Amino acid sequence: MPFHSIKTYGAERGLSCVFRQWDARTDCQLMHGYSLGFRFTFAAETLDRRGWVLDFGEGGFGAVRRWLHATFDHTLLVAADDPAREKFEELARCGLADIRMVPGTSCERLAQHVFMMVQPMVHDATQGRCRLRAVECFEHGANSAVYEQPDAQLQQTVDDVMRAVLERLE
Repeated sequence: MPFHSIKTYGAERGLSCVFRQWDARTDCQLMHGYSLGFRFTFAAETLDRRGWVLDFGEGGFGAVRRWLHATFDHTLLVAADDPAREKFEELARCGLADIRMVPGTSCERLAQHVFMMVQPMVHDATQGRCRLRAVECFEHGANSAVYEQPDAQLQQTVDDVMRAVLERLE
């Protein structure tokens, strides 16, 4: 796709949550918190009437913004396979935590989870004109992970091959 735009929803936005990597053999197995940040890469073949890939205001990114805050703002993320899941659910029942079950709590799994949840929102907001190409999740400036749509990787490879073929033909 020829057009890309990037929206960074950084740690300064206050998506402060707590989680743990239960299977780690380090301090990461303990509950700890970050103000998570996300970087979204959007792609489109054509721009909207204003010349945008995606409206970063209410008309495009608004549903994503609301979902991010509902999911990551002052919440406790619990991996679906965490052996202490019942204890965390008890904290929620006691009113001591606002938990969100997620597939995993690594930056990699959170980036993938966010991608899977946000892609339909982008599709709906743009009537299919735009798609989410990648999501980066970062805990802080030194740690992040990216989930990229597999089709986007394949399309990039096809585009690179076609470009190389056309260059040779010239």
